[in-house]
Amino acid sequence: MPRRITVVTAVHGPSARFLPDAYRSLCAQELPEGWEWTWVIQEDGTTDEVRPYVPDDTRVSFHQGRPGGPGVARTIALAHADGPYVKVLDADDQLAPGALARDLAVLEGNRTVGWATSRVLDLLPDGSTAGFPGDPADGPLERGTVLDHWKRDGFRAPVHPATLFVRRDLLTALGGWMALPASEDTGLLLALNAVSRGWFSQEVGLLYRKWDGQVTGQASHTDPVERDARMAVAEARARALAESGWRHPADGG
Repeated sequence: MPRRITVVTAVHGPSARFLPDAYRSLCAQELPEGWEWTWVIQEDGTTDEVRPYVPDDTRVSFHQGRPGGPGVARTIALAHADGPYVKVLDADDQLAPGALARDLAVLEGNRTVGWATSRVLDLLPDGSTAGFPGDPADGPLERGTVLDHWKRDGFRAPVHPATLFVRRDLLTALGGWMALPASEDTGLLLALNAVSRGWFSQEVGLLYRKWDGQVTGQASHTDPVERDARMAVAEARARALAESGWRHPADGG
């Protein structure tokens, strides 16, 4: 297996203009000798809006498909992943310096950890950044702790799923992202923590762009009926996985 990190990005027309910023943040990453990254950009649709913003770089591939939401786009992008690790990078976000190397060091150094996350700063329209309190301590996140916190804190996870760095075999074993219209990344995070230990780094790993066209800012995202249904399905999946007794790694680590 190549020593490669596959960075996966779902994109649609309105967010395509931010791809050059995401690309610059990716190019600024420094990896240990012998490691490399590839960037798989998957359009959620088949428009002509995205391709003009795709960088001309042999490490970057662009694919299209019928629309199904960001979770579907990311999951189908896994067809083009061939290394041991997958990193999420949303089209409108930017990696912080050193993020890939820190994530890689954690998972290469501890086989009992299946995934890693990191601190996030909001990237505001004026270019300034803003943090927020409540991050967990730097270090491991034991199985079940994410779901417990999520339930106690009104369906707010203690770590941000947009920073996810995960072992590809674990990600594919869980079927990729959930088939939900939103919260598909939170659903995956809960499932991951149901079967494996995670890690949180207090070093900033992501700049999370806030902008008017953001999907999470639309009224449909906060519709209470749909939101309750999404949360119920995500919780049920995580609890079923926890009760199944399946663990990653298989020997329980």
